[in-house]
Amino acid sequence: MSERKATVERNTKETQIKVSLVLEGQGKSKLDIGIPFLEHMLEQIARHGLFDLEIKAKGDLEIDAHHTVEDVGITLGQAFADALKDKKGIRRYAHAYVPLDEALSRVVVDCSGRPGLEYNANYPRARIGEFDVDLIFEFFQGFVNHAMMTLHIDNIRGRNSHHIAETIFKAFGRSLRVAVEIDPVMKDVLPSTKGSL
Repeated sequence: MSERKATVERNTKETQIKVSLVLEGQGKSKLDIGIPFLEHMLEQIARHGLFDLEIKAKGDLEIDAHHTVEDVGITLGQAFADALKDKKGIRRYAHAYVPLDEALSRVVVDCSGRPGLEYNANYPRARIGEFDVDLIFEFFQGFVNHAMMTLHIDNIRGRNSHHIAETIFKAFGRSLRVAVEIDPVMKDVLPSTKGSL
């Protein structure tokens, strides 16, 4: 099987982003985005998904982080769509529960070919450091729209906003890792009765 990887660039008046992704990686990340908390969360995706991930982004942070966070989600979604190729042999579905101290989150993923996001998380604080927690939704919405995946994200409990966010990103990485794995039993089979994903 050829290596499943992708490099995607997105250039607009608001952001310039380059994402390189290797699905069968070692969990290594090199991130230069200018938003430390987002970099910390993306590192969780790479580490717990065992993806090799490089992202270089320059955005209009003098306005706020919204465009950069959303466009990183979009570009990462495009990279996953490219790297998955025809999706033959993938497991397609996966879920993960991840705790961090008092916080617990569940993420369920379907590499369905259809974008969908159900996002249920309430944060005790509106900001984690300088990071606006509303942008976590924007990141995942951008991702699913361009990865063509369905995601159900549920924070089950938590009192600390940082812990809540981190459990979501770790569970996302872990569930994505399983969903995109090649199932040795289904190697050349598309996991759909419709004949396409």
